[in-house]
Amino acid sequence: MFRLLLDRPLIQDQLRPHLVRLVEMVLVELDQTELLFFSQREEPETISRFTPSAAAGLCWTRQLRRRAEDALKHYRTVQHLFVDSGESQLVLQRFQQILDLLQGFRDRVRTDWSRQLDSDCGFILEQPLVQQNEQGMLGVRCSHKLEAVLKELRYMSRETDVELRPHTARLFTCRDDITQSYLSLSHMVSCYNQVVSGALQVELPLIQDQLQDLNQALSDLHRNTWSCEGVQHLVEHQRQMVMIFHSTVSEARANMDTITHIVQGWAELHLLQRSGDALLEVGATEQSYRTIREEGQELLRLTQVNRSLYGADASSESWSRYLDHIDDKVQDGLFQLLLRSLHFLSDNMNTQTCSAALFAVRLLLQETGSVFEPSVGGGLSDQLKAVITDVYTAATLSPRISISRHGNYQVSLQQIPALSALEQEVMCRLQQVREEAERLRMGLDRYSYLWQSNRRGVMQEFLTYGRQLTPEELEAEEAPPTLRDFRREIELLLRLNTEMTHLDDVIVLHKWLQVDLRPFRDSLLSVIHDWRCMYTQYLLDSVSDSLQQVTQQSDEDEQSSSSSSFPLTETIILLQAAGVELPPHLAAQLQC
Repeated sequence: MFRLLLDRPLIQDQLRPHLVRLVEMVLVELDQTELLFFSQREEPETISRFTPSAAAGLCWTRQLRRRAEDALKHYRTVQHLFVDSGESQLVLQRFQQILDLLQGFRDRVRTDWSRQLDSDCGFILEQPLVQQNEQGMLGVRCSHKLEAVLKELRYMSRETDVELRPHTARLFTCRDDITQSYLSLSHMVSCYNQVVSGALQVELPLIQDQLQDLNQALSDLHRNTWSCEGVQHLVEHQRQMVMIFHSTVSEARANMDTITHIVQGWAELHLLQRSGDALLEVGATEQSYRTIREEGQELLRLTQVNRSLYGADASSESWSRYLDHIDDKVQDGLFQLLLRSLHFLSDNMNTQTCSAALFAVRLLLQETGSVFEPSVGGGLSDQLKAVITDVYTAATLSPRISISRHGNYQVSLQQIPALSALEQEVMCRLQQVREEAERLRMGLDRYSYLWQSNRRGVMQEFLTYGRQLTPEELEAEEAPPTLRDFRREIELLLRLNTEMTHLDDVIVLHKWLQVDLRPFRDSLLSVIHDWRCMYTQYLLDSVSDSLQQVTQQSDEDEQSSSSSSFPLTETIILLQAAGVELPPHLAAQLQC
């Protein structure tokens, strides 16, 4: 762009002093290139960490040469401006020195690379394809060395001036086939080792014969080397055999994993759970029962599939031990389910860990006295035993896997001390709450005289003596009751009525047994009401008699009658205090 300007004499005169600086800069750049070469040629790892050192060295020297050529190219764009050619000669000589230095290094690297690579190729060609260690695992012989050689051959294919010696040339021409064979061989070895290393102790006898046949077939890979003809075909044939065996064993192991997953999932089932009112839900086990029953059949089907995959004889000892192994897994899964369910009962019947009531009973008042429904000693105990029985029933739903063990899983699990200890702990806590419930019932029996006494007999005794005789009193002086005696009895009944009204609807014993007192309270209030009505009815009759005498008899008769009956006004006040409303006809007579 500035060529026309640079051709003008005046501009050339002004530019010429700066050309000296330009030459110095070019020489500095060439010196820097040489310095970089000497500083890194003895440390090949700084050139490239992922490329073979020889290939990296050749690539590195190409980059250094391109850097020197770029500097010279820029200089030559203004070389014609120099009057004295001494500076140009100096630059060209310095550039040639660097080229000679780089070329010498490249020749040495190519020679060493060719010789070392040929030695490595010769070593690889003589190695067996696979080897087996003491643990029975297979491995590709000198796999790391082979990978490194194949990698160097791939980089060498990009170099046009590297000498291919005999072993290198032989391996170079078939490097693609060897690479493919190596990948197939590595995959085959990995699959074989997965079968051997992942075999269970009970699985090895089932695959031992197939494993021996496979090892016999793989013996060709131990004898043949990479220099043999037909390596690729041999490797592919053996790989197909290993893959079929690997696929069969992998499917059987996947079925075993499914079995393990199923039985582990049983521990998360809810045989026992709370209902909407937080009490133990009755009949909640049906869904879990159905799950165990269906999955138990699936376990049986998977074991039959595995027998077919392994080609095992159903009556052989090795197959029997394999089934026993699965049977142990199933029993452990059922054990965890039962343990979790019994822990649910134990924790929810423990005053330290219980959060809400688990069972509920009602206190009733019957002719024979106060009773619990269901009874804490019998009905609740039977209910709790039925719950525990339902828990153990889950162990009978899955079919037995083992052919050498008799009975269902429940028989075996009931003999485990941990489950028996939890069951005893639950029944012990039931006994403790039974004692507490009995104390509660006996505390309420202080009102038993209300439902046990004969009201007619008590009333007759009250009308004769003005009070109830104590058991020690066989006879007493007759003294008809006064209005004060009636007030005493009615006020006592009113206090009892108030006391019963404030009785709690529900109380919880030991934080897990809910006792509903409302049936008892309602029945007792009805009894108290009957007692109160007995006294108030007598007073109402007295009021009625008094009013009739007032209207029908003379003043003299009325006066004598009044002397033998209760004061009318005070009697009415007492009846109103007792909450008794006068019948309409008595109210009308009083108005008159």
